[in-house]
Amino acid sequence: MVRIVLPFHLRNLARVNGEVELEVTGPVTVRSVLDALEARYPVLRGTIRDHDTLKRRPFVRFFACKEDLSLEPPETGLPAAVADGEEPFLIVGAMAGG
Repeated sequence: MVRIVLPFHLRNLARVNGEVELEVTGPVTVRSVLDALEARYPVLRGTIRDHDTLKRRPFVRFFACKEDLSLEPPETGLPAAVADGEEPFLIVGAMAGG
């Protein structure tokens, strides 16, 4: 099971409390985790990734084991600790402004 931590507004949209746990088949990559998340919670489609291009939306960041994976290719494999459910995959709303 992969554990996913969503930002507050996406938890509200998906109507979940706390972490989300998902079974991901095949290699555990950024793309496979997001595919599984959007399959289970269709309301999240288009909020994390663009509907057409499936590229990460601006101001959304991905972290695993304290590493920023936001700019890595979607096929990037996640660390074993995340794939095994020991550590969560974090989806974070980035802050901007002045």
